[in-house]
Formats: sequence, C-alpha cells, structure tokens
Amino acid sequence: MTSQEALSEDEIESGWVGGEAPQLNTTVTLVDYDPEWPKLFEREAERIRGALGERVLVLEHVGSTSVPGLCAKPCVDILLEVPDSDDEDAYLPALETAGYRLVIREPDWEKHRCFKGPDTNINLHVYSPGNGQTPRYRLFRDRLRSHPEELALYAAKMRELGAKEWKYIQQYAAAKTAVVEEILARARAEQYDGYSEAYASHAEKSVTNALYDRPAIVDLAGDVDGLSVLDVGCAAGHLSALLAERGADVLGVDASAGMVEVARRKFGDVARFEVVDVTGPLPLPDASIDVVTASLVLHYLKDWTTTLAEFRRVLKPGGVLVFSVHHPGEDWRWFEKDDYFQLELLEDDFGLDGKPHPVRFYRRPLSWTFDAVRDAGFAVDRLVEPMPVPEAADVDPKWTVKLRTEPRFLYFRAVSPS
Repeated sequence: MTSQEALSEDEIESGWVGGEAPQLNTTVTLVDYDPEWPKLFEREAERIRGALGERVLVLEHVGSTSVPGLCAKPCVDILLEVPDSDDEDAYLPALETAGYRLVIREPDWEKHRCFKGPDTNINLHVYSPGNGQTPRYRLFRDRLRSHPEELALYAAKMRELGAKEWKYIQQYAAAKTAVVEEILARARAEQYDGYSEAYASHAEKSVTNALYDRPAIVDLAGDVDGLSVLDVGCAAGHLSALLAERGADVLGVDASAGMVEVARRKFGDVARFEVVDVTGPLPLPDASIDVVTASLVLHYLKDWTTTLAEFRRVLKPGGVLVFSVHHPGEDWRWFEKDDYFQLELLEDDFGLDGKPHPVRFYRRPLSWTFDAVRDAGFAVDRLVEPMPVPEAADVDPKWTVKLRTEPRFLYFRAVSPS
C-alpha cells in the first residue's frame, strides 16, 4: 500500500540499491491468510529492537499480512520509525549487523528506506517521525480489520490485479492505489462521525470558520438568489444555511453520516442534506447546478480528477465553482517539510473537546491546484487570500492578528465555460 505516485521503470531502477531492481515478469502470487504471520512479525520486531534499542520510535505490523482473513503475498510488511531515516549512519550499520539488507532508498519520498530480512521474507519500511505513511498504514489496516466488506473488496481487487503480469512488483502495488484511496476515504469520513457534535459547535463560533472562511466563500459565490447551489463537504451545514438565507436552493452533501445528521437537525428547514462520497459520481443530472461550493474539503482528497470532472458535469454552462483549501505555503512551513513541491499526506489534531481527533489531509504546491482546475476544464476567475471580517477582532484578537498577517487558506473562483 502506497500513496506514492506510480513510478516509471527508470524511477524504480534508480531507487534500488546495489544493482538492478528485481523483475517479476509474471503474475503475483497471493496466498490465504497464515496465522504464523503475526508470529513472524514479533520475531523480527524483537530482533530489530535488539539491534536499535531506543532508536526505535515506532515498530508495527502493517500491510496485508497484518489483517486476519486477508489474502496476501507471503511477505511481512513492517513499519519502523527512527529519529531521522536520512541519517543512515545512525541505524543502517546496526541493522546490517543483524542481517538486514538495504534494497530501496527514496530520500525524496517521505525519506523512505526499505530493507529485506536476514532469514524471513519481509519488507522493513523505515521512515522519520511526522511522515504521512504511518497514519495511512494504521488507518487502512484498522479499517480492513473492522469492516469485513472492505476486506472483501480489497481482496477481490488484489486477486484481480494479481492475475495480471507485471514487470515489477512496484507496478502491482501502484495499481492498487485507487481501491486503497476509496477505502481510506470512507475510513476518514467515519472518523468524523465520532465528533460531529463537537465540530458543529466549534465551526459555529470559531473565528476561522465563521468570520473568515464562510464570509470569503459567500463573497466569491456572489448573488445566489434563485440559484441552485451544491455545497460539497457541508459538514454541520453552516455554510449551506448562509447560502439558503441569501435565496439559494441548497443541497449540502458530506461523506460523514454523523455530520449530515447534525446538519439536518440544525438546518433541515432551509436546506437539503445527503450523505455522498464526492470521490465518486454525484447523484445529480448533468447541467443542473448553478454554483458549487467546497469549503475546506478538497485537501482531504489525493486525486481531484474525478471530483472536479463531476463538478463540471453537474454545473450549468457558465456555472461557478468556489472552493477553499489550506494555503500551500502555510502547510509547508507549519509542518517543516523539506520539499515544497511534493504531494504529501499530513496528519494534524483537531483537539476540539479535549480528546485527540486526528485528521489527515494532503498538502500540495499551488501549481498542482491550478493544473488540476485547468485540466478539469475550468477557467480560474479569481484567486483570493482574504482578511477576516472586522468583528473578528472583538471575538478573538489573537487569531485575528494571525489571519491578517499569516497565510491560512486559499480561495478560488472558477467558471465552467459556456
């Protein structure tokens, strides 16, 4: 499982350490789940801890062999975090002494290294703290463990792809990305169900949402009186209600059933709300919507291709798409990333009610967003870095100063050509 873009053959070869990358040139062997796999992981984990001691920050069994009942290649995937995976001198000699062999070095992608084991078929993936893969591995593994229907879906896709011939095993892994992203999207939506009420309360009053983001979206949407509006990622419905107050016929959609339940209870008298996964087809006719709004939602999606194509399909000719995303410069600075020009999964914590609420989203350079919008057939009409409304200073002076002096969100108004 990987969030890495599909690699060319040259890229696969360049990442391989010590010669040519092994070629598969056949189908992929998948076997039924083996209860010995967790035992093999524990044996390797003990050996790795013995070699590295306190340098082991995270050590977990991940991948298909970590999910009871799932078919898999008979190769145990292990996730290891060390203080700095780029600092190979700090851990590589100890692992080599224990019999592990470095086979892949990808410093430009999550500082990733991969080792093979001394006497067991394993992939030992090494990362630094704060990488995007650790939360991704955990969420996917735990989703498959707790949802039999997702396990069955993934197993079927694995067998379908495994029956094809692949030159490199990395190509087979990349081919699974679409179904992995589909399953992860549902897992992330379900995470929101657990704190829908807390988020609704926060979004109603916070300066960032109520006095910065929503006013900017409404301003870019313009006069919506008498227009049909699709509010994508409506959450608890606050933006939908604002648009309805201005005379729009609003349908709010969100992947989280918990959020939609709150939105219906709070604002169901002024707008309609439905549970919809926007990574797939929208349940709307062609050219049926005047305005699509998407407030702080697209950065949760890795690939915008299908979603933007659906926005274009349901918009009338000349219709408007208004959306906000995390500012690319802010995410790069705040998370102290080395390479601004990466598409990278990040994890943060909402911490709305004194409890941990992890959220995962993608950062990407500004050029990536422009290209995605252009490639979907839209023309960018406005790009805005707004200021909070004046009354924000009375509500939260500290945050108002930050919003007036630091990049936070970025706003687009794009038009579907006539």
